[in-house]
Amino acid sequence: MPPSASSAAASDSLAAYPWLPDIGPVDAAAAERTRAYLDTLTKPPGSLGRLEALAIQLSAITGSARPRVDSPAVVVFAADHGVAAEGVSAFPQEVTAQMVANFVQQGAAINVFARQLGARVDVVDVGVASPRPLPGATDARVRSGTANMLHHDAMPLDDARQAMQAGMAAVERAVQAGANGLIVGDMGIANTTASSAMLAALLGVPAAQVVGAGTGIDSTQQAHKAAVIERALANRQANPDDPLEVLCKLGGLEIAAMAGAYLAAAAHRVPAVVDGFIATVAALTACRMAPALCDYLVFGHRSAEPGHVLALEALAAQPLLALEMRLGEGSGAALAYPLLQAAAAMLSDMATFSQARVSGKAP
Repeated sequence: MPPSASSAAASDSLAAYPWLPDIGPVDAAAAERTRAYLDTLTKPPGSLGRLEALAIQLSAITGSARPRVDSPAVVVFAADHGVAAEGVSAFPQEVTAQMVANFVQQGAAINVFARQLGARVDVVDVGVASPRPLPGATDARVRSGTANMLHHDAMPLDDARQAMQAGMAAVERAVQAGANGLIVGDMGIANTTASSAMLAALLGVPAAQVVGAGTGIDSTQQAHKAAVIERALANRQANPDDPLEVLCKLGGLEIAAMAGAYLAAAAHRVPAVVDGFIATVAALTACRMAPALCDYLVFGHRSAEPGHVLALEALAAQPLLALEMRLGEGSGAALAYPLLQAAAAMLSDMATFSQARVSGKAP
């Protein structure tokens, strides 16, 4: 998106949602300087492929010729969903709180991958349906889960806004603690149902086109899940041109918090790596609210969920990895994060032709 278009889009988003952080365009001049500098390094021009494009993006986001991403923060937002009562998940709702405890005890996949990065995992409860507080988790609970979207709007506007602000606050804490990169994850039984419903509404596609295995349901259960979503879409009648309305009627509190986190990271010019299907639906929602945001996001991987491909296409996003994952938690984003560090190291540590006294490309 050209800077002028980004600026106009940012102004429009602030008029519609004045409580959003102010997100300016990425630094196009810094990007061009990095693009030129890459061709002075001891390699054929463009020979490191998409790693070079990633280095350029990091400069555009941070405004620095030597971007630093050596101190990532991992934030996992957790919440429950009323639609779980419709039997759309392979696991019971109480697993959300149990997995929060597992995160806190450092036993989940995201904990393992975060340790490889030297990153602490902040687990934020924005809407878990259990007695509060959850020991060891950051308590930002808006309510104890959403309403069942089949019969009611998932949440009122004030709750969605509060959940988004909880996401923004989590990023503020991370940045104040020295984070210069962000990995956002999610936990919530039935949140692939909420994400699928949101994506179907935002893109105007049938539920069957976006529904996948989620936590491991079979084809019969997938058909049931798609039917539940179609009924919810018919009952809620969310306006596809109003992403906040789609979020309120069909979404989840952790999805709202993730959207808020992406917006806050962009406002701080901190690169945020988007995880899988649920995270990308949150990113799509946030980008529809503030279009300038999209240039600040790095898409970590393409998951095995069929709806993820559609969500990525809607954002014109190219993920860094494709490992057939569908876990969530921020796991795919954490696995992709070392590529950001490699791109930054290339800019800071690799010799130029003149420094290495290597002949450049022949004229």
